[in-house]
Amino acid sequence: MTIEELVAAARNGSTRAAGRLLSLVESTRRDEVLAVVGNHPVRVIGITGPPGAGKSTTIAMLVSAYRGQGKRVAVLAVDPSSPYSGGALLGDRIRMAAHINDSDVLIRSVATRGHLGGLAEGVPAAIHVLAALRYDVILIETVGVGQSEIEIAAVADPAVVVLNPGAGDAIQAAKAGLLEVADIVAINKADRDGADQTVRDLHAETDAPILKIVAARNEGIAELIEAIDVHLRADSPERRAARARAQVLSLAQSALRAHPGLDGLAAEVAEGRLDVYAATKSLLNDAGLAAEIR
Repeated sequence: MTIEELVAAARNGSTRAAGRLLSLVESTRRDEVLAVVGNHPVRVIGITGPPGAGKSTTIAMLVSAYRGQGKRVAVLAVDPSSPYSGGALLGDRIRMAAHINDSDVLIRSVATRGHLGGLAEGVPAAIHVLAALRYDVILIETVGVGQSEIEIAAVADPAVVVLNPGAGDAIQAAKAGLLEVADIVAINKADRDGADQTVRDLHAETDAPILKIVAARNEGIAELIEAIDVHLRADSPERRAARARAQVLSLAQSALRAHPGLDGLAAEVAEGRLDVYAATKSLLNDAGLAAEIR
């Protein structure tokens, strides 16, 4: 099938065609697909946080709530890549299994494939495809391993950080940079001891709205959706430009990381034959990005 035929089939409800398009935007044919699907507005909500915080359960509840509003929902679950196959390690999301047979819900597991930060390189393109396929809401779940470079804020608005009570989550989130990208903080499993103290600790670290939820019991999800809606209404051209800038810089960094001359330059620096500033300048020049390194 041509790309145009795949788009038509996916719009008519073919999950296989939708899956094929999403695979194509992770390949060398990405530009072909993007030229066909164009640019369409869509609501993108990011969910991030440390492992075990309950991100998948929270997303499952959000999917149910948005489906209750009659919206079509797509979930992109970004997983760490296998060092051998490049495939997604986490596979199907068991907690989202209730939505698998819903034709208006698409759940896609995406491998990071070595891309820096918490998102896969193909995620921005996948968002364009899903918007063209007339999904109303896209939920993105990040790896959530406390990586130093957090990209969720570049493609999603708002970025919701899910934490648990106690266990130092508030401090660890601050150290990992999670709170810097948090538009909303959700304290999941808020029926546990220490929830109120965690909220107090977080108020000292962030000005973002902080909500208490128990995702497994669907408690606080309606309030979380209201907070998301309030945030969306407060979006501005300046914020959208900042997100676009972050996307460009992130993908540029990934392109430099894959540059064939990088390993050689790194070896020269490691052996003391070249300083890191000269190596960086050489890398940028080789990539056609002449810049002065200070």
